[in-house]
Amino acid sequence: MSELKDDLDACLRQLFPLCRSLTGEANRQTLLALKSIAPVTLHEVPTGKAVYDWVIPDEWNIRDAWIADSAGRRVVDFQSSNLHLVGYSEPVNLRLNWEQIRPRLHIHPDLPEAIPYRTTYYRRDWGFCLTHAQYAELEEMQGPFEVVIDADLEPGSLTYGEILLPGESTKEILISCYICHPSMANDSLSGVVLAAFLARHLAGRGHLRYSYRIVFVPETLGAIAYCAENEQAMKNIDVGLVITTAGGPGRFGYKQSWNSAHPINRMVEEVFREAGEDFITYPFDIHGSDERQYSSQGFRINCTTISKDRYYEYPEYHSSLDNLDFVTADHLEKSFSLYVRLIDKLEARRIHRSLIPNGEAMLSRRDLYPTLGGAQRPQLGGRSELDLILWVLFLSDGRQSTQDIAGFLGIAVEEIDLITGKLVQAGTLAHV
Repeated sequence: MSELKDDLDACLRQLFPLCRSLTGEANRQTLLALKSIAPVTLHEVPTGKAVYDWVIPDEWNIRDAWIADSAGRRVVDFQSSNLHLVGYSEPVNLRLNWEQIRPRLHIHPDLPEAIPYRTTYYRRDWGFCLTHAQYAELEEMQGPFEVVIDADLEPGSLTYGEILLPGESTKEILISCYICHPSMANDSLSGVVLAAFLARHLAGRGHLRYSYRIVFVPETLGAIAYCAENEQAMKNIDVGLVITTAGGPGRFGYKQSWNSAHPINRMVEEVFREAGEDFITYPFDIHGSDERQYSSQGFRINCTTISKDRYYEYPEYHSSLDNLDFVTADHLEKSFSLYVRLIDKLEARRIHRSLIPNGEAMLSRRDLYPTLGGAQRPQLGGRSELDLILWVLFLSDGRQSTQDIAGFLGIAVEEIDLITGKLVQAGTLAHV
């Protein structure tokens, strides 16, 4: 196994057992563990703080939970799997019979041996998740059962992690993952681990053209809170990568950004083709992960996700079978390599802005207008150099890269680079 695979595997195994949730110590433990990989800074948003249309809830910390028979034997035990407890369950200490406890029990509709994943974040409630066999055993016993949830739900904070890597440009690229899922390897631990190792890769590059904002947040509320806490910076970001479900054994796919014409989508498809990987294209929709928050009207960040067994689509999703047999370091390394290729493409983007946006530049006084006709060159697609100068000035609006312009004109990017170099030197274009 390669050194990277060893590191990925060790990180997966270290973090898998932690009972992460919307808030709580397990989230802090996860982020503190990631500090050994990349320079994560922890931030706290206190209970009761309004973040746009939401409010940070009480912090939840769980120590133990079980359902025991009349002899005290634990039939359902949080210590054997933290998925046995509905996330954010309030503390209880009760004795109940079968009819009383039955409405509080959840089983997977399709996987008898799996423990399903359920939460009750925004309503005070409690419950347990169990296999079909455990459900049948409790039903046969009928009770009475000892039901204990040893947890705290009290004022605290929501914790998120952040890494800011400055580059040559103040323009930022967002990388985001969510940390709130307990003991599920593909959704979402694969994204947490991958984001941390991408941060390590970027920090070790030595020179970055763009700056990178890498965040580790609880899904939905955490992303909303992060945007509220960092509103102006987030409004200035154009491109983001939301990393999740990246470690399964199945096919690769990617979710397009909200603007399907944005260059990030073309770059992802180029990455797949160059790597010889078959892939599924998922158009943007309002279901999914935190791209819903980052792409909302106030921010409109074009986010994409490269997945390997995408959320919703593999049978083990949101169950105890999404484990370290399903996700391996080998799968995760393949996703890592694709994301690195994509980052390489982003780093290679050269974006210019015309310094003469109002009307056409006077090229002759800058020695850019040809004095003789017949300057067409076959490698320029039958266009003259003057044509390319005019096109580049027309398209250089501070948003389109030289790669975008080359693709639009159907010629090699190297030819566009030659033109932009002349125009920068002549004072008609500026690097963005």
